[in-house]
Amino acid sequence: VQLQASGGGLVQTGGSLRLSCAASGRAFDNYAMGWFRQAPGKERTFVAAITRSGGKTLYADSVKGRFTISRDNTENTLYLQMNSLKPEDTAVYYCAATWDHGASYYSGEYAYNNWGQGTLVTVSS
Repeated sequence: VQLQASGGGLVQTGGSLRLSCAASGRAFDNYAMGWFRQAPGKERTFVAAITRSGGKTLYADSVKGRFTISRDNTENTLYLQMNSLKPEDTAVYYCAATWDHGASYYSGEYAYNNWGQGTLVTVSS
C-alpha cells in the first residue's frame, strides 16, 4: 500500500488541524494504521493507532483527549483530528500501515512496514 499524508500547516496555540492519509494499492481495510511524529532534533514517536475496522484506538498520553484518529475504509483514508494544539506538537507527522490478520493496533514503529512521506505541523506560541 502507498500512503500520502497531507493537511499539515501553521496554526496558533489552541488551534486545530486535520491530517489525512490517502492510501492506494491493496485493500485498505486489511491494514492496521498509525500516526507517528518527529520533532526537530528528536526521534520519531508514536501518536495514535487504529484497528482495521476502526473499532479500537490507542493514543500516546501526550495527545490523549486532544487528538482523534479515525478512518474511512470506503474512501481509503486515515485521519488525525488535532485540537487544542500546543507548541510541543510541532513535528513532521507520518502515517503508517501494517497488514493485520486480526483486530490489533500497534504503537511500535517496528510493527509498520509502509510509511507515508510526512506532513509538517507547526504550532506557534
